[in-house]
Amino acid sequence: MHKIWLIIQREYLTRVRKKSFIIMTLLTPLLLAAFMILPGLLIAMSGEEETVMVLDESGLFADKLENKKDLKFVPLAGSLEQAKTVYQETDNTALLYIPKISIDDPKGITVYGKKNTSLQTQIRLENALEKEIENQRFMASGLDRATLDKIEADVKLNTINLSDDGEKDNNAIITSAAGVVAAVIIYFFIFLYGVQIMRGVIEEKTNRIVEVIISSVKPFQLMMGKIIGIAAVGLTQFLLWIVLSFVAVTAVSAAFGIDAAPSPMEQYQAGKVASEGESVANMDEESPEAAAANSDEFANTIQDVTKSFANLPLLLILGCFLFYFLGGYLLYGSLFGAIGAAVDNETDTQQFMMPITIPLVISFIMSYSVVLKNPDGAVAFWMSIIPLTSPIVMMVRVPFGVPAWELALSMALLILGFIFTTWIAARIYRVGILMYGKKINYKELSKWLFYRV
Repeated sequence: MHKIWLIIQREYLTRVRKKSFIIMTLLTPLLLAAFMILPGLLIAMSGEEETVMVLDESGLFADKLENKKDLKFVPLAGSLEQAKTVYQETDNTALLYIPKISIDDPKGITVYGKKNTSLQTQIRLENALEKEIENQRFMASGLDRATLDKIEADVKLNTINLSDDGEKDNNAIITSAAGVVAAVIIYFFIFLYGVQIMRGVIEEKTNRIVEVIISSVKPFQLMMGKIIGIAAVGLTQFLLWIVLSFVAVTAVSAAFGIDAAPSPMEQYQAGKVASEGESVANMDEESPEAAAANSDEFANTIQDVTKSFANLPLLLILGCFLFYFLGGYLLYGSLFGAIGAAVDNETDTQQFMMPITIPLVISFIMSYSVVLKNPDGAVAFWMSIIPLTSPIVMMVRVPFGVPAWELALSMALLILGFIFTTWIAARIYRVGILMYGKKINYKELSKWLFYRV
């Protein structure tokens, strides 16, 4: 254990002192902060007022198109040619031409612009016209929008989990998100740092450094020290990213005086308002009563989300995350190390990478397409038990509730799977690190398992 600890220290200190590690650790949070802040900054910078001149020959929209905070309508009179001439002499955004149409057949409406009309302008004009046409159709049929609003139903289900600890509120979106986020982190961590193990072994083998190292330590000790050391590097970088990302986002937001990009819940709320006939750009033009109602509804939604999140088995999720985070990495890390020992350069790793990466990719895809739809189904059960897929799939299932015996069986099999893959990797590693200039295939690898060295 003392020698393994020395190797762990060497692997850890060698990597954390590299300029690439320091640069990526500091740069990634800044890029994340820019990614979150930049959309809001660009929206704030592009929020210019648009003025649209309107020539209405139908008389249906005269003085009925509502002026918004950043969208103004200027009525014109005369012929289309005269309106074009007047428009050309101004800096207005566009000219909206409405020929003689009826509310039953609103075709032929045209927008003229000095440049290509932007998608946002087109959508906002279409929304304004559609809203007015709908109002007139309601009036023609003896209805009004207020009556329609009373007829429309808005049903929201309260979901309750009848657990052994009593009834608890839950939210399918929050439950799914908790599992998916944990699974995605594990997925990328295994790939990112597993490949680092493989590259590190190839580099040492190529430089013949390993020949000196194994004169003092056993191949198994070298492999385990390398795996655990790089795992510690990954955990260090991951924790630093969390802390620095929070600091960077807070600092950049305060410096520019703007909020970060809308959260998924805010985007959902915006989409709901837009689907009722209001564009996202015009949401701030609601009446005080409507704005207050929407504000109360949003506050209630946030409260429900917070309550649902608090009702999740957070300690169980955290504990399972740490176990599958490390268990999955150790299982796959040993295999990546074996691949690195079996080849002389990174180009030769492709044929051996495929069998390792397929289970990870399949588990990632199936988590979205199958497991989230039926977390208690047969596919979800078996994929959360098999060690090669359980680190991803089980983390998706845990927030939904998994029987204790299934969780214990999955963990036990993952430990056994790690021991088995480590044994295989160690048998390959002890031969491969001293094998040079020979093209290796699966038949040759199978022989290495039984070599006596």
